[in-house]
Amino acid sequence: MQVRSGIAVSPGVVVGPALVLGADSFRIPNNFVNRDAVEDELARFQVALDHVCRDIGEHEVLVSEQLGSQYAAIFSAHLQMARDPRFVSEVESLIREQQYSPEYAVSKTLRGFAMQMQNLGDQYLAERALDIFDLEKRLLRELLGERREELSNLTEPVIILAHDLTPGETATLNTKFVIGFATEVGGHTSHTAILAGALEIPAVVGLGRCLAGVSGGETVILDGDHGQVIIDPDEGSMNRFLDSRARNQRVTERLESLEQSESQTQDGERIFTLGNIEFPEEVQQCIKRGADGVGLYRTEFLYLGGNREPTEEDHYDAYTQVLKACGELPVVIRTLDIGADKVPARIRDRFAQSQNPMLGLRSIRLSLQGTPLFKVQLRAILRAAVHGNARIMFPLVSSLLEFRQAKMILMDVMEDLEDEGIAYCGDIPVGMMVEVPSAVILAEEFAREVDFFSIGTNDLIQYTLACDRSDPSVANLYRSGDPSILRMIQMVMKAAKKHDKPVTVCGQMSSDPRFVPLLLGLGLRQLSATPHALSRLKEVIRNISIPEAERIAAHALTLDLARDVEHYLLGELGRICPDLVV
Repeated sequence: MQVRSGIAVSPGVVVGPALVLGADSFRIPNNFVNRDAVEDELARFQVALDHVCRDIGEHEVLVSEQLGSQYAAIFSAHLQMARDPRFVSEVESLIREQQYSPEYAVSKTLRGFAMQMQNLGDQYLAERALDIFDLEKRLLRELLGERREELSNLTEPVIILAHDLTPGETATLNTKFVIGFATEVGGHTSHTAILAGALEIPAVVGLGRCLAGVSGGETVILDGDHGQVIIDPDEGSMNRFLDSRARNQRVTERLESLEQSESQTQDGERIFTLGNIEFPEEVQQCIKRGADGVGLYRTEFLYLGGNREPTEEDHYDAYTQVLKACGELPVVIRTLDIGADKVPARIRDRFAQSQNPMLGLRSIRLSLQGTPLFKVQLRAILRAAVHGNARIMFPLVSSLLEFRQAKMILMDVMEDLEDEGIAYCGDIPVGMMVEVPSAVILAEEFAREVDFFSIGTNDLIQYTLACDRSDPSVANLYRSGDPSILRMIQMVMKAAKKHDKPVTVCGQMSSDPRFVPLLLGLGLRQLSATPHALSRLKEVIRNISIPEAERIAAHALTLDLARDVEHYLLGELGRICPDLVV
């Protein structure tokens, strides 16, 4: 049994066979064979090995003739590896004594060799592990008859293990068959993590290098609550999983029965719980779970779906779909929030390339430099706003000048629509994301000009603590409970209260039940989270009073370390809602 720890990004605990991407996406259909079939399976392995060796030998001759013997030596090494008595003996032993299928025995043996080489600490030997993977692919291709498992062609439930998944790959996962996924890289707030939450697929990222030791088809427990992946679990681990799953199911069913009820504290304070969405279709999940609206409608999908610039009608249709579905409920539409390095090439060519994208041309900066691009989006939002209760939100605002420039462009767009006789909403509320320390320091000045604030804790933590949220090597420094973050939220709340401006928290922190008492105690009355988290947030709200939340917040502000804050909040959550602490 192997236990790997990473970053939990989408909750849920599942068990199933592994589909390891990177080995040509082969999925081994059976781990074991019947006792009376062992001799036939041994023969099938030998036939496959003979075919692979013949194929490698032919490549060796061909390369030697065309490129020379020094290049043919690569294939000579592969042939020597395939005929290695130790390798052949271990595979045959697994088939004969453990009744493993040849496919599983080959993958398990070769990946064990590869992991040993990668752990020797020698870069040259670690790179030679790639030769082992190549031999694995050759043998699996021969044994499986060229059957390559494409993500779009899955027919049985699997847990995907990969070095990484692109947002596009994640968005197209078939949730009927992909019951969970884990990646070697990634962070809390990557687009892949956000999409996992939106699709409600349990997910863990940032596991570090581990795929070399995993064979396709091996049983895997994926714990998206605690950020663990257990490979080839023992009986005790499997029993704990079954108990945890049964308990979670009972809690989920109970919370689902309360989804449509309002969020109100024990002393009668109304708390608004809104949903974060990435795609228009997700609005139905918000409605299903009794959300009080959409607190964050990300619009990046319009730009990431292909190598073309979205038209005004593309924007308009996407916004109108959500606004009509929500009726009178508020929908906060955030303008483009990606860097120049992420937009389609046709758009990217207009901008200078940033050496450091996270500190370069992104979000509102990109919009202000690309005014035609910005105006297309603003026109569509203003037109769509006549169909519902829309608000506009500008991301990553770091100065008063940026906010004023964005509002001036918005006024220009309104004048253009007026001149053209096109219907639009002229009194749409305009707010900003609070994501950088400068915005926090100037919160009182901003509060005089904005209609609302939305604290984006993901970027605020990253920029305050100076750690890349997607870098596993500093993932331990990226802490929502850091005292500096608590004080920054407190500063924004004080400035907003002074000028009577509403505040929402829409980052990862707002989806974590541990932080609900803290945020309520600091004065927050609106939370925006991934739809699947709403029922648990409501459970906390219903079981706490505002004076109790203020007491929790006051004590948390006295603590010096993030780990102490988070440990304290976890303990308080266990006291308030024991069912939510698993």
